[in-house]
Amino acid sequence: MLRSDPRGKLRTRAATVADAAAIEEIYNQGIADRIATLETEPRAAADIAAWFAPRHLVVVAETGETGPVAFATSFPYSSRACYRGIGEFSVYARRDFRGRGAGRAALATLIGATKAAGLHELTGRVFPENAASRALLKGLGFAEIGVHRRHGQLDGRWRDCVIVERLLGQGADE
Repeated sequence: MLRSDPRGKLRTRAATVADAAAIEEIYNQGIADRIATLETEPRAAADIAAWFAPRHLVVVAETGETGPVAFATSFPYSSRACYRGIGEFSVYARRDFRGRGAGRAALATLIGATKAAGLHELTGRVFPENAASRALLKGLGFAEIGVHRRHGQLDGRWRDCVIVERLLGQGADE
């Protein structure tokens, strides 16, 4: 699953537990910035290490100089058998790498990994005002299919979330 970008600056790979501290730092920046998640509590590396479980996929984009600068992950959407094959995804980039292709590289690699794992669909949510993420997702083939109105609270305020999905593999173009 190792991929390099054409400019040779970023490469992507499957993450390992050894990447947990770097992923923790990136995710906690996203939590603190309040632009990409309803989560409010910072995570510890031990929390991230728990992500490395069966049916969970985690990839990183990195540079030779800095290590991981972005990550993307897919978790089972639901434990119910009828939803087997659907992954809920997240993608985050370190502040100083946002808008530089790191998130795109990580998510593109995750899409390939989920296809290889036999998943049927990736789904997620994004804040309506997060134009950068919405453009990234559209560019990678995600469709906006609706809005969860007042879906969750962030800092005491109910927030809407745009629902996105990308069908994978056989039948994706139907």
